[in-house]
Amino acid sequence: MENNVSIIVWCVIFAVVIAIAFAATRMAAQNKEEGLHDTGLAIIEFNRAFPNEAIRQLQATANGLAVFVRLHDNKAGFMRSLQRHYACHVIQPGRVRVLSSQTGKGLSIEFLDAPHHNGAFEFTSAREASEVSLWLLGNYIAEPDKELPPANPTAANRH
Repeated sequence: MENNVSIIVWCVIFAVVIAIAFAATRMAAQNKEEGLHDTGLAIIEFNRAFPNEAIRQLQATANGLAVFVRLHDNKAGFMRSLQRHYACHVIQPGRVRVLSSQTGKGLSIEFLDAPHHNGAFEFTSAREASEVSLWLLGNYIAEPDKELPPANPTAANRH
């Protein structure tokens, strides 16, 4: 009789351990899948890191692990999910290199000030990738280069 009770106790303990392991793996998978697809969370985390920057638009990658941020003053920002926290930084003008990926839906980006964030970032469409590249290119041009030279009047315009 005592032998049967100990077998039952060990079976119950084993079942509890299996249930806890199953629940833990489900929770970990759910956290991994969430990423930064929640734009509200992305806004909160970026504003926590840079409270004086006004966000104009967000664009998440297809897997939700990175978000590119268009700021109000035409600067750009970047967020990456690092499991339990988010790395955020404002991209300084002229400190990023961008190439199109082979798929046409992504960008290969080199951050000169944060090389640990370099990589290929895939978006759900080519339109999203091109929009982010325009944000980064707008950020890439230095302020003096944005000004157009004064127009010289042509002979046809002189009257």
